[in-house]
Amino acid sequence: MPTDVDRQLAQADALLDRTRERYASVSKRSKQRREAEVLRRVGRIAAADGLILVVAIVFGVAVAPLGMMGALLVAALLIAATLFFAVLPVSAAPNVEKLAEVPLKALPVTTERWLETQRPALPSPVRGLVDSIGVKLEILGPQLALLDEKSPAAGEVRKLVGEQLPELIKGYARVPEPLRRVERNGLTPDQQLAQGLQVIDDEISEMSSQLAQGDLDLLATRGRYLQIKYQGDEASGPA
Repeated sequence: MPTDVDRQLAQADALLDRTRERYASVSKRSKQRREAEVLRRVGRIAAADGLILVVAIVFGVAVAPLGMMGALLVAALLIAATLFFAVLPVSAAPNVEKLAEVPLKALPVTTERWLETQRPALPSPVRGLVDSIGVKLEILGPQLALLDEKSPAAGEVRKLVGEQLPELIKGYARVPEPLRRVERNGLTPDQQLAQGLQVIDDEISEMSSQLAQGDLDLLATRGRYLQIKYQGDEASGPA
């Protein structure tokens, strides 16, 4: 018969497994995001360099030979284009002030993109939480596709994801850097940020679970209806 110690060990093992799964998911997502960004940057550089080479070849054939100076100019343009597109942001950062105008089903992904732009300015200890929130936002997005924009649940999602999360990050950013580790009312701004992000992470998880539960209830209801309808028809059919 399991003892209290055995049960505690089992609970600890379960907690460790959930933690490993969580951070494995975050790590995988971060890797995929970096790879996708690298591919987009390489694609832009290849397109720009290819266009420069095509124009140079057409000019050399149809107008006049490029010569040494022309070749040097083409090389300079290739280097400049490569450097320019290597540092240019892949996509424009979402405007956090316009999150209220974003359709509900696109709100989580749009907020996640904005949150990613804020990540480098946040303290290292909370970046794992930021990644965790990003993963949950990506999961939440498809769940909102059929949710009525005017429903109370939609209002709660907009308030948490589109208002409270950005306000927490913006409020932290307004605190001067030297004061972020100064304790006030028992907590430093760094600690307050971590606590706030943890609460938001938990709330998004709860929202996602509630939406999933609604889908599961609907599926179970539909399954019972089909079972009654078709199995009932078979039972009442000709012998």
